[in-house]
Amino acid sequence: MSKGLVVLAYSGGLDTSCILVWLKEQGYDVIAYLANIGQTEDFDAARKKAEKLGAKKVFIEDLRSEFVEEFIWPSVQANAVYEDRYLLGTSIARPCIARRQVQIAQREGAQFVSHGATGKGNDQVRFELTCYALYPQVQIIAPWRIPQFYNRFPGRKDLMEYAEKHGIPVPVTPKAPWSMDANLMHISYESGVLENPKNHAPPDLYQMTQSPEDSPSQPDVLEINFRKGVPVKVTHIKDGTSRDSPLDIFSYLNEIGGRHGVGRIDIVENRFIGMKSRGIYETPGGTILLHAHLDIETFTMDREVRKIKQSLGIKFSELIYNEADYRGRVIRAGEGPSLRGFWYSPECEFVRHCVDKSQENVEGSVQLSVFKGQVYILGRESPKSLYNEELVSMDVQGDYDPCDASGFIKINAVRLREHNRLQGAAHKKL
Repeated sequence: MSKGLVVLAYSGGLDTSCILVWLKEQGYDVIAYLANIGQTEDFDAARKKAEKLGAKKVFIEDLRSEFVEEFIWPSVQANAVYEDRYLLGTSIARPCIARRQVQIAQREGAQFVSHGATGKGNDQVRFELTCYALYPQVQIIAPWRIPQFYNRFPGRKDLMEYAEKHGIPVPVTPKAPWSMDANLMHISYESGVLENPKNHAPPDLYQMTQSPEDSPSQPDVLEINFRKGVPVKVTHIKDGTSRDSPLDIFSYLNEIGGRHGVGRIDIVENRFIGMKSRGIYETPGGTILLHAHLDIETFTMDREVRKIKQSLGIKFSELIYNEADYRGRVIRAGEGPSLRGFWYSPECEFVRHCVDKSQENVEGSVQLSVFKGQVYILGRESPKSLYNEELVSMDVQGDYDPCDASGFIKINAVRLREHNRLQGAAHKKL
């Protein structure tokens, strides 16, 4: 007698392959679901493997276009960066993956969904809050939080032994002594030899970008066109190559950025669940777009609006990365119906609406050079520019009255004199 039908977010790797067999061992019927979000994968081999392991059905879904249009583009509009450096490539992929997982579960009448996210990471929260937001009645099986599972498999060696016993084909040894997660936005690396934050990243770690030292000796010069803060076209100035569909634009920028080693970072970040972790990331196309969008945004957006929008970008990034519910609590078993996934939470919807509103006049083109690991802005133009060449000119008076600055200078001179007086008094006390 089956315990029910479960849709497993399946990658074909060691963890989720073992979880698929373990779920069947526990009495569940399993549907394997694999999302194509731009990772390098033999999807046909993954399908055959899942079928061999006993999956009732296998769904392989191409989500690349919706990933770019519905998740990456809003992040570009927001200039979303976590802790000043991380462009959130893993974080924004999770609601895209989990949304389709829920759709499959509802369509197939599955009462359960499952995933292979570790109990120490953020992904468990990202997956589960999205599932609960879109399918409140769903029940989630998170093996790495179930004592029966994690006590049985305390290490990778135990998983390998289980795989051998049950005829699960896996590599004899790990491909590399670190964990890797890839999608169209980026590749992330963590764990293994990288857990010591002093260890340098091995030169052969990087897969999406080549070393800036080995990159071409001539730059690639691009023009990126924006409308409402979203890239609508990219053109290579020298050879005339152009792309104008969202997926093609982003893929082409990944190609150019990867060629020049753009978008590599090595950071220690603060996880939401309370620990620091070391991560290495490659985000070539996203890094190019961050530079270009910041430039055209500053060129076309009112100063005071931009100040507010900057704070919204920070809030947006924290919501994506942290993904607590709207009461600030981490997910707990049995609380599914009352939780909201970050992307679908009322506060994130509000922030995204405000960011979208701020982008109404962010239109125009940016010319930039990509070279030796760097992005250099060369120029920009826009029909909605707030730049007044005559007004700012050092050679043309225009309609600006220099006396207008007098009041500002006087007010701030008084403020600075008072500040210095108080500082002087404080030093005398010391």
